[in-house]
Amino acid sequence: MKTLFIPTKIKSEINKLKILEISKKLPKNIVIAYSIQYQNIAKKIKAILSKKHNVSNFIQVLGCSKPKFSKKTQAILLISSGKFHAISLAKQSKLPVFILEANKLNKISKKQIENLEKKQKASYIKFLNSDKIGILVSTKPGQENLKKAINQKNKLKNKKSYIFLSNQINTNEFENFPDIQSWINTACPRLDFDARVVNINQIKS
Repeated sequence: MKTLFIPTKIKSEINKLKILEISKKLPKNIVIAYSIQYQNIAKKIKAILSKKHNVSNFIQVLGCSKPKFSKKTQAILLISSGKFHAISLAKQSKLPVFILEANKLNKISKKQIENLEKKQKASYIKFLNSDKIGILVSTKPGQENLKKAINQKNKLKNKKSYIFLSNQINTNEFENFPDIQSWINTACPRLDFDARVVNINQIKS
């Protein structure tokens, strides 16, 4: 059986005058990142901004990606919806991150990054105090880390742990397993927005 992927695209008009006005709020050296639905829009925006800015990188961001940027990069412009990727990019890169949607520009604040860090700390403390642990494994290519999950399970000597495999990890399904007090994520690191989840790389051996 073959899997067919049909890309979706966001239909939105680019207001060139607004983009030029927005460009005044951005530093000279930028990276333009986009989620796949916004690829066509991102290309048009890049063409406009490249006239006054040095666009050192033009990349698609994924939930699990950890992109690297040159030392000259002064800011990241993310063309996407919501703040899911933007806050994570800001935390990982330590760079100013601006999110552009519907011709409106917003900057990720220090407070938003601090809130994510607090959630991650609370999740780790919850993990330490939990007796029953669920270990999440995705079967998606590029996200599958079954070996890591098994190794982690073997290290949890004083806790009961169970491995859960799924193609699509939906945190709403956690309610079906009320005995599981904390979840270790071996797949997309962006799941750490959920207070019940701790990423495997946060756990100290």
